[in-house]
Amino acid sequence: DNAQAIGATYKGAPTGSFGDTACISFYPTKNLGAIGDAGMIVTGSETIDTRLRSLRAHGSPRRYYHDELGINSRLDEIQAAALVTKLAHLNRWNARRQEIAALYEKLLSGCPGIVTPNAAVTESFTHVWHQYTIRVQTGICEPGLNNPARQALMDGLSARGVGSMCYYPLPLHMQKPFACDYKFGDFPESERAASEVLSLPMYPELEDADVEFVARCVIDVMTEYTTSRTIVSPVVNPVTI
Repeated sequence: DNAQAIGATYKGAPTGSFGDTACISFYPTKNLGAIGDAGMIVTGSETIDTRLRSLRAHGSPRRYYHDELGINSRLDEIQAAALVTKLAHLNRWNARRQEIAALYEKLLSGCPGIVTPNAAVTESFTHVWHQYTIRVQTGICEPGLNNPARQALMDGLSARGVGSMCYYPLPLHMQKPFACDYKFGDFPESERAASEVLSLPMYPELEDADVEFVARCVIDVMTEYTTSRTIVSPVVNPVTI
């Protein structure tokens, strides 16, 4: 799954190039997004390529002849046109995301209760920051997945006009289709991550002043929470996520 990493690299090679295939979603919210539902599978194998092209067209390797059951999964021309146009801007957009992540990292360093991801670009990898996700850790946790500090931060940011989102609040082993006989406590790291993660605004159009405002709001809310467990009156200055 390379949907959130298109343009990223590991040891100089693009992500999505290491296995037999990679799937890339072009849902509008992705780094490279269409204007509707769209996606792509990439492969270096001619055999797999031939099979996939058949499967996407009702299992038909050539018109009106069907070797197997397939699906109608052809990308329409409108989505393709939008993606080709946007593709020319992808590297610039990703570079801006990297700048924003580095600025967040600098501004949020030392913020009470906040653990930031490592925004440093190394020789081993480059990150394209589909999301900028922090972890809210205060040492004050309730049973289950409830994290009052994270909720307080989300509420405080919302009151100040700043969007935030917990995209994965429930780990897989607690989802009905995968629950089997698992119970809370079986995967403590997954559960801890699910209770702590929070994504801040991240898109190329953010100005440095926007990032600075978001970071200031995070620091203000967390400082208030860790000292008095209260939230001050908001200052409205909308920044969407």
